[in-house]
Amino acid sequence: MSIGNSPADDRPTIGRALQQARIDAGLTVDEVSTTTRVRIPIVHAIEQDDFTRCGGDVYARGHIRALARAVGLDPAELVERYDAEHGGRPEPTSAAPLFEAERIRPEPRRPNWTAAMVAAIVAVVGFVGFTLFSGDGKEAAKQPVARDTAPVKPSPSTAPSKPADPKPEPSDSAIAAAPADKVTVKMTAENGSSWISAKDHNGQLLHEGVLKEGDSKTFTDKQRIDVVLGNAGAVKLFVNGKEINDRGEVGQVQRLSYTKGDPQAG
Repeated sequence: MSIGNSPADDRPTIGRALQQARIDAGLTVDEVSTTTRVRIPIVHAIEQDDFTRCGGDVYARGHIRALARAVGLDPAELVERYDAEHGGRPEPTSAAPLFEAERIRPEPRRPNWTAAMVAAIVAVVGFVGFTLFSGDGKEAAKQPVARDTAPVKPSPSTAPSKPADPKPEPSDSAIAAAPADKVTVKMTAENGSSWISAKDHNGQLLHEGVLKEGDSKTFTDKQRIDVVLGNAGAVKLFVNGKEINDRGEVGQVQRLSYTKGDPQAG
């Protein structure tokens, strides 16, 4: 959704554009605040074009981007208008000092492994020579060396075992065989994006946010799942493996609840 089709003097303000887009999307301030994590008083202030409560230009730009995405507006256009009305962005800091510091950093000294190996070999040879010329070496030389020793066969316990077959990864088609003792809800955005939320039977939030076109979400609970569709006609809905056709129209907000016995007729 764009807000730049009319002349500059006739365009709504940033706050008014965000407020109107939220109303058109059928969203409340509480729902937008939960989705964007922008506190409710700040959402109200921005919709009144009061950016003093944001805590600075950096936070104001971030709040404008988050609110614009939640209601379907172009964030870049609104941030550009904010910069034009509030003095623009600050100049970036040069990174030259950082690169200079990296260039003069000394290389760490590495251990000389070749010298260490040579010293170890010399020590082993010296020990063997000392042993051969000592009394223990003579006694050891008199003992016969066993020959033709039969090879040791590996016991059954040491034989390599056959690796277990890897378990197959679950696929999206598994929803067609949804378990009968649970409720399974799958939502796919096919005709555009939609704001959605899902809660379990205890009221705990499973997911909340914008489902972009082409994306899917699947939720499972042992008793009940409550869903909210901000753009019901754009979402393809499956409950317990069966498609729900009467989910609503494009642009319509729907609040639905399903249990493990639904739907009675698919």
